[in-house]
Amino acid sequence: MGERILVLVRHGESEWNLKNLFTGWRDVGLTEKGIREAQAAGRRLKAQGLRFDVAFTSALVRAQHSLDLMLDELAQKNIPVLKDEALNERDYGDLSGLNKDDARAKWGADQVHVWRRSYDVAPPGGESLKDTAARVLPYYIEEILPRVLRGENVLVSAHGNSLRALIMVLERLSPREIVARELATGAPQIYRLNADATVAEKQDLAA
Repeated sequence: MGERILVLVRHGESEWNLKNLFTGWRDVGLTEKGIREAQAAGRRLKAQGLRFDVAFTSALVRAQHSLDLMLDELAQKNIPVLKDEALNERDYGDLSGLNKDDARAKWGADQVHVWRRSYDVAPPGGESLKDTAARVLPYYIEEILPRVLRGENVLVSAHGNSLRALIMVLERLSPREIVARELATGAPQIYRLNADATVAEKQDLAA
């Protein structure tokens, strides 16, 4: 039996992160900085001596490209990679593609703050973090967790809110605690799990 290692990494900076736009399910690429962040994440994981059995990512190119860059740095590009939209970023609905400052001008700063930082209030046509968790967690329980519990080392390259949904369960955080959690781009979080799927140890490899 292996160590039951699960590593979560938010993709590197995207073009729309840089422009301060709501991205959600819009498929945008990485910036040059984002490429460097993903490469650096791969090097930090390599320095830990980690070898992965399988990787998971979303259906969006910024997470997939980040994963490719990490696996390249790890010299582990031959492992199975499973892609699923269950791991996609939260869908921001009518906010998608809008500059965050423009959204505040249109709907008011307080309303936009509620959409961004509440657990169960969705923007128009979009998802709340609670909605995001409702698709992420079943996928985690059915596809990812069983592999970790079998002793496989698993790498997940995904998004701020899809990863928040996982972290909420792993760290047993309340809705209030998880919406306050900031996840840096390209910063691996290493979890070593007990046999009952609880966290034995967490290691943050942020730069």
